[in-house]
Parts: sequence; structure tokens; C-alpha cells
Amino acid sequence: MRKLTFAMNMSLDGYIAAPGDDLGWSMPSDELFQWWSDRVDATGLALYGRGLWETMSSHWPTADKQPGATPAAIEFAGRWRDMPKVVFSSTTSTVDWNTRLVTGDAVTEITRLKADDGGPMDIGGATLAAAAMRAGLIDEYAIVTHPVLVGGGTPFFTALDNWVNLSLVETRTFPGGVVLTRYETRR
Repeated sequence: MRKLTFAMNMSLDGYIAAPGDDLGWSMPSDELFQWWSDRVDATGLALYGRGLWETMSSHWPTADKQPGATPAAIEFAGRWRDMPKVVFSSTTSTVDWNTRLVTGDAVTEITRLKADDGGPMDIGGATLAAAAMRAGLIDEYAIVTHPVLVGGGTPFFTALDNWVNLSLVETRTFPGGVVLTRYETRR
């Protein structure tokens, strides 16, 4: 069975995007960017909701060809393109860059994917992750907390019908006061 991790940047007050989908508060240090790049390299399959897919696919497919692209950005762009991806959307019609589109029930497909053989899976995007969270499909939460209060926006966590008990498995501090906390779901 594959492991499913919900990994995203989060403001201290619990948001993955500020109002207007503003992500300007989450610019990573070089060390944090490398951590994200290594994570992409180790991911067997990435699951994206439409919004996050649009954000990532609007930049990373050609980021390594842009003037002034850093070695780290070049590395990340290649890793991102190579990583197998699934996009869950009823409004998107085409995907590219080693990606498959799913228009049906996300929970059913994620359950099927978890049962397959293969490397670990990451899930991203508030709506998609919320559905997986409510269905009890997430095995690990990797929360990269930035020391900023954005006051509203898209929350990291969704309302749940039941408690989810977690065990802390890692903490790590990055430059600028950014803190990674990783929790495994206790079943």
C-alpha cells in the first residue's frame, strides 16, 4: 500500500493561500527550496487539485528555460516535469508533463491509487486534500509553517467529523523562522 502525504506551506494562522490566492508570503529560502525539490524527486506520484495544478503548470514546465534560471530552479523544473502526476478536475480538459486527468470521484480514485504498488504519493490543493482528509486517506501531514499571519484565505485543514490522532515524526527549522513539522496518522 502506498503512503499518502499532504505537504504544503502554511501561514502561522493556518492558511495555504492568503485572500486572493496570494502566495507571496511563502517564498522559500534556498534551503527550503532544496527540501521541496528533494521531496518532488522522491515522490512516486503527485495528486493535484485544479487550482494547484494551474499554479504549478503555469510556471514549472519551462522555468528551466527562463533567463537567469538558477541551478536550483533548473533542477526543480526537471524533477517536476518527470514526476508522475494526477490532476483531479471536472473543468480542466487537458494536462501535460507526465500527467493524467481524472474527472470522476476523487476519493474512489485515491483509494484505488493507495492500494497500488509504487512509491509514496503527495497530495496538494485545499479542496482535493480536504476530501482525502475527510475520507481518512492521509497517512502523513508535512506542514511547512511560515512566521506570518495572513488573516484569512484558503485553510490548510478542513472541518472533520472525527478526530484524527497524530504522532510527531520530525521537526526541522529553516532560515527565516520557517518550521517543518511532520505528523503520521495513528490508526
